[in-house]
Amino acid sequence: MQVFTWRAGYDASKAVAPTVKVIKFGDGYEQRQASGINRLPRKFSLMFKNRTEVIAEIDDFLSARGAVEAFHYTHPGQSAGVFVCREWTRGDIAYGASSLSATFEEVFE
Repeated sequence: MQVFTWRAGYDASKAVAPTVKVIKFGDGYEQRQASGINRLPRKFSLMFKNRTEVIAEIDDFLSARGAVEAFHYTHPGQSAGVFVCREWTRGDIAYGASSLSATFEEVFE
């Protein structure tokens, strides 16, 4: 499995949406139950701003995986995990400089 080695900018964010089964009863009552063993998948929204060549390398890496093949990624200050990138956007900042925003979703294989 490939390893994603580029570092994102400081404007990255992490989201966690626990997997929970919810049963709703009358009068607003509800019961919640944890669902599955890997119930806290992480999602990182990352922004890369760099020379166009570096952004092209990141774009090529993500394109080669094609949202099918997972890869290893370790976000600074977080534990390592296995992720897929289902969508990314590339833009031009100035001559010789580009940006790429991507969302990495943790998967369990």
